[in-house]
Amino acid sequence: MTEAELRIEATDLRRTFKAKKAVDGLSLRVTAGEIYGLVGPDGAGKTTTLRMIAGLLDPSGGQVRLVGLDPFGNDARVRETLGYMPQQYSLYGDLTVAENLAFFREMFCLSREAFRTRRDRLLAITRLGEFKDRRTEALSGGMYKKLALSCALLNEPKVLLLDEPTNGVDPVSRRDFWNLLHEFLSEGMAILIATPTMDEAARCHRAGLLFEGRLLEEGEPSEMLRAFVHPVFRVHGKRGKVAEAIEKDPDVLASTPAGAELRVVVRKDRQQAVLKTLSDLGATTSPATATFEDLFLTRLRERAESVHEKKSAS
Repeated sequence: MTEAELRIEATDLRRTFKAKKAVDGLSLRVTAGEIYGLVGPDGAGKTTTLRMIAGLLDPSGGQVRLVGLDPFGNDARVRETLGYMPQQYSLYGDLTVAENLAFFREMFCLSREAFRTRRDRLLAITRLGEFKDRRTEALSGGMYKKLALSCALLNEPKVLLLDEPTNGVDPVSRRDFWNLLHEFLSEGMAILIATPTMDEAARCHRAGLLFEGRLLEEGEPSEMLRAFVHPVFRVHGKRGKVAEAIEKDPDVLASTPAGAELRVVVRKDRQQAVLKTLSDLGATTSPATATFEDLFLTRLRERAESVHEKKSAS
């Protein structure tokens, strides 16, 4: 990785709210032409991390650089290089699509010519052109997200920060949104996206699993799953008895409902014992391919066991 390729660099980033460690020693790097997914549940520290990287929230410790610049250094070049789409609905509902874009043109101090060129391109790519006179509050969830993304892209940023951008969006709109991201990624943009949706991790070039402000694991999604050593099974049987046995079994690292079945992750080398227990309860099992949800839940269990062992040792 060369310095020219490096777009986002966070080193030992920390943020404490009173006694709560929201972000605890987080380090990550994102390069040009890359989507990095910060994946974790609500309260994991995703939004706090993005706000610090954007320069909107002072860190308690650590350092951030955006294209080599300090986002807290009052450097106007940071605003020129950064696009940020917050989780909250932040556009003006009583303004039309065109008026919201014009408002952001003023914020970015764009010339009229540059604005017209960029606006027209964004309206064409997002297919919002025919809705440019519609009030934003009347847009569907998917259309609103496309408009918010267009506003964030209006200044042609080198770095794009997205906080749960597809939350509450239907599957078709979510697919369209990701297609839009790849459209701009080819131009050398670096994208950091925070999401609680595990299947979105597979759409990223690299992903970091975040919990309680710490990265549990980081890497290329396909490599992370390929290196996952614990077997996964689909289990079908009387849900009550089977679920109770699974919950009590220390060799079951994770379990999630999947329709009429359960998915279970079994500790490596202990699958025969678990399968026998399930068989004795009349349940049927079949192997399954590990998903990011399986991986994440297993890492949570392993972290909890590690913390417990440290406390016991002390």
